[in-house]
Amino acid sequence: MSKTNLRVSIFGAGYVGAVSAGCLTKDGFKVVAVDPDQYKVQCISQGTSPIFEPGLADLIQEGVAKGLLTATTDYVAAINETDISFCCPGTPSREDGSLDTSYVKLVSEQIGEALREKSAYHMVVVRSTILPGTVEAVVIPALEGSSGKKAGVDFGLAYYPEFLREGTAIADYYSPGAIVFGQYEGDERTVQALHDLCGSVDVKPHVIPIRSAEIVKYTNNCWHAVKISFANEIGNLCKSVGIDSHLVMDVVCADTRLNISRAYMKPGFAYGGSCLPKDLRALRHFGKMQNVSTPVLDATVEANQYQLERAFRLVNRSGAKKVGLLGLTFKSDTDDLRESPLVMLAERLIGKGFELSIYDSNVSTGDHGGRNFISHLAGFMRSTPEEVVSQSEAIVVGINGQGTKDALKMAREGVKVIDLVRIPTEVPSGVHYEGLVW
Repeated sequence: MSKTNLRVSIFGAGYVGAVSAGCLTKDGFKVVAVDPDQYKVQCISQGTSPIFEPGLADLIQEGVAKGLLTATTDYVAAINETDISFCCPGTPSREDGSLDTSYVKLVSEQIGEALREKSAYHMVVVRSTILPGTVEAVVIPALEGSSGKKAGVDFGLAYYPEFLREGTAIADYYSPGAIVFGQYEGDERTVQALHDLCGSVDVKPHVIPIRSAEIVKYTNNCWHAVKISFANEIGNLCKSVGIDSHLVMDVVCADTRLNISRAYMKPGFAYGGSCLPKDLRALRHFGKMQNVSTPVLDATVEANQYQLERAFRLVNRSGAKKVGLLGLTFKSDTDDLRESPLVMLAERLIGKGFELSIYDSNVSTGDHGGRNFISHLAGFMRSTPEEVVSQSEAIVVGINGQGTKDALKMAREGVKVIDLVRIPTEVPSGVHYEGLVW
């Protein structure tokens, strides 16, 4: 099927559905908007937008005038007239904060009901913002139960999260920061259809598993919320002493090597070192002195402690008594032990009675009083990583490096490897591997 022949039904003529309809018709696709709300159907049928969004009314008017955009409440007819359906109903919060997926389920059931009588292959693409596992637990059972057909076999399925900001939605559609396609069990046909529908956008889509795609939208929005709250917190601190916070944040954002970049954005173990812990303490104390609350900074310290606790629990659950620690400095390629989370982990393991052996090529075993020597851990240091691996029932990987990778290749069958840094190597067969957050 060629790109220009793809016909799209959009279930839900709200914000996401209406914007998608306008942009798809602008790109030359035939679109049928489906909504139970007669007002929305009437608006679109008359060439007007059911919502306010700059530029959208013109797109809808143009789409209707060209005969590319229609609207209906008849979901069966819409399915029969199209090749691919976007599922775009709202997912509001319940009173307890949980996500209400009842509209997604209802639309999935309606699509499934229509598919039961349709012989031609049809593709279903969910666009609503949903938590990980929702496609598996809600959408697929509803589609399969109503249609009597199997996802990925009798009909296509994918998840395509939207990243549209109100007020700039059309610009965001054509110049997105990222496009994400959640693929279902090797369903290349539906993914290819999405590539065709997004052909006018000069951004290469990320094709990832559906559960990963489901959480991307939440990750984005929560990160944006954290950034806003962080900027506001810095603003509060700055104002308390007469500093222009906008000037400060302009300088912070000018650094695209560390501040606005991939740097520090890899999930893993806790932070440490001579700067981050100290400076967080200082700024939190400064806030107290100025009578300014710092909940974001406070939570950052709490989150770091949680990563330490999480690592300890993984070791504790392993059942091992002899534990090897590959790495002691606060990060790879340094000899700095100051406030190292690996030192804190080692101290806790020793305090809980584990037999510990440690190797770090940048840590001295001789007492010369430098920053790369800790007297109370000196007796646990070993001269080679292989010595640590050979003595251990569980191995905690805390630093990267060729020596660490080579040593892990010698791990015995049954040994447990707990990786805090996602070291890029494969462990031998029979070795039990577990990552901290992967």
